[in-house]
Amino acid sequence: MNFLLDSATRGGNFFDKFSSDIGAAFRDFSVFDVIDIVVLTAVFVLAFSFLKSRKAGALLVGIGVCLLVWFASLVLGLKGTYVVFSGIFQFGALALIILFQPDIRDALERIGSKSLNGLLSFGDQKKKHQIFSTAIDQICTAATNLALTKTGALIVIERTTKLEEIVQTGITINADVNSFLLRNLFFNKAPLHDGAVIIRDAEIVAAGCLLPLTRRQDIDADLGTRHRAALGMSETSDAVIIVISEETGVISVAHDCELTRNYTHESLRALLRAKLLKNSK
Repeated sequence: MNFLLDSATRGGNFFDKFSSDIGAAFRDFSVFDVIDIVVLTAVFVLAFSFLKSRKAGALLVGIGVCLLVWFASLVLGLKGTYVVFSGIFQFGALALIILFQPDIRDALERIGSKSLNGLLSFGDQKKKHQIFSTAIDQICTAATNLALTKTGALIVIERTTKLEEIVQTGITINADVNSFLLRNLFFNKAPLHDGAVIIRDAEIVAAGCLLPLTRRQDIDADLGTRHRAALGMSETSDAVIIVISEETGVISVAHDCELTRNYTHESLRALLRAKLLKNSK
């Protein structure tokens, strides 16, 4: 009983001090505090984007749980738990830096290059928008021609979720989006026709890539491996995936964990413009 009373007293003292600190902070609030908040917000947003792009959502959940346990041990006076989790946070940051060193370096390089490109290409957004529009037209033309010849195809258009792990399973292309190139990549005797093509920033970055298959049991039994792979990709990323059936020539699109079918050149173009062009403005 005494332990519970002591714990409650410590908790009350903690919250009293916390409330007084908050009050003091708002009394001294200035423009520099606003800048401080903006900088911290940017850091957290970048960190979240970094972890999200690498499918590390489970890691974020784990860190959040550890923080809750550490905070509870502080309030309740659980000395052993507090010491252990304080040690975890002390050495955990260093461990994360070591484990994610290649990814952190890649993220910093991307931030630096994007910032530099933004400064160098300020006011050039209209040209970028035109490049994306042209790429969409080329993709739609290729999809329509592949559908007419009933040539199976799987085209993944990357959005905000980075697909480096998927790209590494295929062959590097790094070419502008071109309908003739896409058709040749999926020609049924071409060595890369069974895999997926990955498109990033209006560029074909890789072909012959392997995608994860969906584990859902509620989908049409007539759907083949390409459609299951498209759904699987849409479940692990925000990419837009175009599928052309080699049995029927039907054009389907998977995104946001859903598969919609029977697209024409016009309806596919409208969907891609709605999903992709807003990110290029």
